[in-house]
Amino acid sequence: MGIDGGPRTAVVIGAGVVGLSTAWFLQERGVDVTVVDRDGVASGASWGNAGWLSPGLAIPLNEPGILRYGLSSLLNPSAPLHVPTTPDLGLWSFLTRFAMNCTWKSWGRAVKANLPLNEECLEAFDVLTSNGVEAPTVEAPIMAAFENQRQAVGLLHELQRINQSGLEIKYTAFEGDDVGKQAPQLSPRARAGIRLDGQRYIDPGEFTRSLARAVVARGATIRSGFRVTDVRSGVDGHTVLSSEGDSVRADAVVLATGAWLNGLGKEWGVRVPVRAGRGYSFTVPTDEPVPSPIYLPAVRVACTPYQGKLRVAGTMEFRGPDDPLYQRRVDAIIASAQSLLTGVSWEERTDTWVGPRPVTPDGRPLIGATHTPGRFVAGGHGMWGITHGPITGRMLAEQIVTGKQPAALRDFDPTR
Repeated sequence: MGIDGGPRTAVVIGAGVVGLSTAWFLQERGVDVTVVDRDGVASGASWGNAGWLSPGLAIPLNEPGILRYGLSSLLNPSAPLHVPTTPDLGLWSFLTRFAMNCTWKSWGRAVKANLPLNEECLEAFDVLTSNGVEAPTVEAPIMAAFENQRQAVGLLHELQRINQSGLEIKYTAFEGDDVGKQAPQLSPRARAGIRLDGQRYIDPGEFTRSLARAVVARGATIRSGFRVTDVRSGVDGHTVLSSEGDSVRADAVVLATGAWLNGLGKEWGVRVPVRAGRGYSFTVPTDEPVPSPIYLPAVRVACTPYQGKLRVAGTMEFRGPDDPLYQRRVDAIIASAQSLLTGVSWEERTDTWVGPRPVTPDGRPLIGATHTPGRFVAGGHGMWGITHGPITGRMLAEQIVTGKQPAALRDFDPTR
């Protein structure tokens, strides 16, 4: 430990954007960091997501409408939200808790809790990109498109509630032929739209790799193929053990393993379960350049400019984090989105991917200290791990080094 009582060394378990951001901001405060990951940098949900930096859409999943939608689509394997028939009692227990939190009261608490993360998330990205992280963030509006005005009502109401919570989101509604003018990829079927200004996007895989390079350049070691089996704590700190017999010792340990957080998390006293809400994505060529992200809320599909093409991402599938890719889910995304999009070469898709997003039942992530001194958790961000990753790392690093919990993290206590 340092002279002031803060840690001098730390091990971060997990090389996704949340773990690497925590490592970077710990380094900023003078901590020597080692990052370990069972697979490698950006091997989980940090690679294939839509890459939106969207405080205007970082809305908790436990909105009451999602419960009605989920129940109506439960038995449809092609629905955007899918829960497979399974004897997994842990999953059904999680879904029961999730359903109990699908109330305006619980949703409103999650919105209020997430407000500091949304307010400061873009600034945290600016700190990184101004100090060695070379991958850019791109400013662009997000255009939400619908077949009709009735479908747009739900998002309009959510945006109004977000604004009432204290976060200002600037948006403009469109209808008729004006919708298609916002992006050449929108088909004539799109007759209603909402443009959210002040948003950004990134190439998530490249950003995460660039963040890793910056962390290494500042003196950290990243160890891939390090499958953690246990963490042993004593008076002289913590020892992180791997299945291969390797070990790393440090004054503090951060668990940032995304949808795999339950494993060590339960042993550390984390009582809020995390389940894998798996998302799919793929890349397709387009006839014309894609000017900005496109959102199709009615079918829950997100589209982003990506390496000169279009990345299409969607679905929420509750399966195991290591389950294989199911082609039927990819086909379902295409079937639901193609009527609203035009000039897209669906047959030429590449980079088909599935990744597990860590979902909590109450819409709030898990960020902070556990009951064991020197052990910390950062995860459970659901679909917004990219958006909230850097600000999570900055706030958690402050708590780790100073020993004081930032007020913004109180509702995210991992032992709640």
